Amino acid sequence: MKTNFLRKTIFLLTVMMSLSVAAQQKTTKILAIGNSFSRDAVEQYLWDLANADKEKCIIGNLYIGGCPIDRHVENARNDAPAYEYRKIGIDGKRVQTDNKRLDDALREEQWDIVTVQQASYDSGIYSSFALLPNLITYIRARVPYTTKILFHQTWAYEQTSTHSGFKRYGNDRDNMYSAISECSAKAAADNHLQGIIPAGAAIQMADATELKGNLYADGYHLSHIIGRYIASCTWYEYIFRKKVKGNSFTPKGMTKKQKRIAQSLAHKACRTMKDSMRQ
Repeated sequence: MKTNFLRKTIFLLTVMMSLSVAAQQKTTKILAIGNSFSRDAVEQYLWDLANADKEKCIIGNLYIGGCPIDRHVENARNDAPAYEYRKIGIDGKRVQTDNKRLDDALREEQWDIVTVQQASYDSGIYSSFALLPNLITYIRARVPYTTKILFHQTWAYEQTSTHSGFKRYGNDRDNMYSAISECSAKAAADNHLQGIIPAGAAIQMADATELKGNLYADGYHLSHIIGRYIASCTWYEYIFRKKVKGNSFTPKGMTKKQKRIAQSLAHKACRTMKDSMRQ
């Protein structure tokens, strides 16, 4: 009797330990259906931030430069091999596959997170979101029911930007951000999405700090170090639900002070967004 009890106890402890290890080793799988703005946010530093915090992840980005929602829907309808598929594996290695189909990418992994977004120039024009429900329906039919679909809130252009789409907002970054913020909130609510990654809010706040002037590469894409780092920090904290403040990963060329400010801004943007969505 005692021997059987001991065996059962050892067996149960072994199972519990195995489950505990499995839980600790969970890999978070993230797929962005986007364009160059998702490239700025997830391809450079997101994996590194997770790795520094001992979080395992796989990151995919379905990329077409300047791609709006309507084109994603058209690609889905036509099963078009239209994407550059940039994927970062659990080991941090980056592989690009050309001529990828949206359907194939959605079925490739058991994605925990799938993100959608609008093209930057249309991101504050809600009439351009008309086909977003079609895209959400397409995604939902191809991913596990536990998958969270989040909206990637993109950022306003630099005040000196010469991008033709900036005219839609009176060439005013504050007007553009306000419109983006409103459209992001409405898109998430109307389509029952599970959250909004507030990269746009973090960049907007950064423009009011000493980081101003170091955020953009060309007036609308983010700079390779500071701008992209802020966006990645925002994605990291929002998705992994861990404070990015204090994360040890530092891109080459970034000062300690810049890093501290960037992480604080990302944390504040995430905290504010989550508080607003609870209301």
